[in-house]
Amino acid sequence: MQSFEKLLEQNKQWSANKKVQDPQFFEHLSKEQKPEFLWIGCSDSRVPGEIIVNAEPGEIFIHRNIANQVIPTDFNCLSVLQYAVIVLQVKHIIVCGHYNCGGVIAALNKQRSDLVITNKWLMHIKNTYRLHQDEIDSLSDEKQRVNKLVELNIIEQVNALAHTSIIQESWSQHKLPTLHGWVYGLEDGLINPLVTLTSEHKINPIFQYEKINKRVK
Repeated sequence: MQSFEKLLEQNKQWSANKKVQDPQFFEHLSKEQKPEFLWIGCSDSRVPGEIIVNAEPGEIFIHRNIANQVIPTDFNCLSVLQYAVIVLQVKHIIVCGHYNCGGVIAALNKQRSDLVITNKWLMHIKNTYRLHQDEIDSLSDEKQRVNKLVELNIIEQVNALAHTSIIQESWSQHKLPTLHGWVYGLEDGLINPLVTLTSEHKINPIFQYEKINKRVK
């Protein structure tokens, strides 16, 4: 049996097991989705969002990319964000990275000539490193340097969410969603919460949208 055939067989087994546990599971699941959470995670195959928090299908709306970034020119991520906030009306958005992230490790090294597109994606993490270079370089251990940048990158992405018009508009009208920055430990399977931002968060004026800000006042 080839590897892809194994996946198809496992799908059949999973579907059969679900039907045994709850004969109406797929009937209910197919009607609509009302997730409370949007998960912005890393594409790393070892960090599947639903599994590490033991969630069922339908509980979490998910977007994943290399090093869990929120980039203002990434219309894929922004369209997911807009749909989650406006249509699904999620209550929480979680940016979840993980320690020993390959994207962060790559960002701490010279750019590879064979990964021209990936280099551009990682440039945002390189800029985060540049802003915190003294703090990161003061750490003697390479693993510590990588994991410190992992944490700083997550915090940066949560703030990037707060800088979008989508979040600012929703905060002004509904006081939701709450933004969370988490980091997952590959070595122990545990999540470490780093930062939480609510609608009471004071956004630096240079990132505020003027009309939204005036309407709030």
